[in-house]
Amino acid sequence: MNVVREINKINDVELKFGSTSASWHDDYKDYGLTEGDVIVIFSQYGEVMDVNMPRDKNTGKPKGFAFLMYEDQRSTVLAVDNLGGANVLGRTLKVDHVRSYKQPKVRNEEGELVDPEEQALNAKPELVHGKQIISIFDQHLPLLLDDDAVSESSESSAPSIDPEDPMREYLLQKRREEKEKKKKKSKDKDKQKRKSKHINETLEERRARKERKKSKKALKDRERSNEKPERNHTPPYKNPGREERSRLEHSAERGYR
Repeated sequence: MNVVREINKINDVELKFGSTSASWHDDYKDYGLTEGDVIVIFSQYGEVMDVNMPRDKNTGKPKGFAFLMYEDQRSTVLAVDNLGGANVLGRTLKVDHVRSYKQPKVRNEEGELVDPEEQALNAKPELVHGKQIISIFDQHLPLLLDDDAVSESSESSAPSIDPEDPMREYLLQKRREEKEKKKKKSKDKDKQKRKSKHINETLEERRARKERKKSKKALKDRERSNEKPERNHTPPYKNPGREERSRLEHSAERGYR
């Protein structure tokens, strides 16, 4: 355990002063992957929330390693088990858990480097007009979903789930089950409340209450029946025949004279 702590201290010093020649990270220096590439590779095992890819201060090129945070701890286990030893662009990935991770320092108003107060979530999906888009630093990796997928993944107030997430169906099923449990619990609570309200009533009071309930229902039924519009029994218009029209016209002329 002490050896691990010493290694972490050495790594912190190397990252601070930019001296990485003595570190194993130097073997992977100038690796051509970007933050977006890392998210594309690792998002197949879950929703990526944050990516930190240290870069060379002088050249701005990646140093060949990165720190990534998932929304779900189970996704981390899947990534370590499945991506460790994978070959990407001719390089072998080494994926492992981080025991103690420190976020990159940020500059305050005085320009001093200080530890950030909040957890960085630079890869967290954001809903924009019914669509999702992942923002990564100055780049944008679009991850657009249709409205049905967004509504399905937003069944609860929990964060949305990537449609490419292999655990998507499992997580959605869990949310549905939790939602059903809450709904059932609420119904049981209301039912229990109604029962407790009449728990001390006598048999006569119960009969009287039921009679009042029946009377109210009958009154509502009568009101509904009275509100129905009456049918119009006026006989339909009949087009007069030729003889009838001539008779009407003749009588009209005679009446005019």
